[in-house]
Amino acid sequence: MGLIKEFKDFAVKGNVVDLAVAVIIGAAFGKVVSSLVKDIIMPPIGLLVGGVDFTDLVVVLKDAYIDPAGEEIAAVTINYGTFIQFTVDFAIVAFAVFMIVKVINNLKKKEEAAPTPPPPTVNKTEVLLEQIRDLLKTK
Repeated sequence: MGLIKEFKDFAVKGNVVDLAVAVIIGAAFGKVVSSLVKDIIMPPIGLLVGGVDFTDLVVVLKDAYIDPAGEEIAAVTINYGTFIQFTVDFAIVAFAVFMIVKVINNLKKKEEAAPTPPPPTVNKTEVLLEQIRDLLKTK
């Protein structure tokens, strides 16, 4: 039972839960960025370079053929268009993460730069009254 309790304590710590939430949000964010690149950014770029669909850009190393048994053997290709698309995906995600980290660092700097409040000033009247009180006690 000690192992189960220890695992439970570990699993519900703030850092583990925060990490789990970050992974889930990151996965969803990755899908959004992939769609942004594939469906919105790459088509106009492909149009600008001559109506090219980047996913169709390949170098064929060996053409597809039909073997003697009648089965079709797929072509051997280097899919550099897909690589370009994934590189753009990565650049967008990396930039977004950089901006998030930059904002967090700026917030931390503001917290650190907040000046400490000055110690409370002593009212001169209070000091005089305390001195009078102390004098009266000694008499």
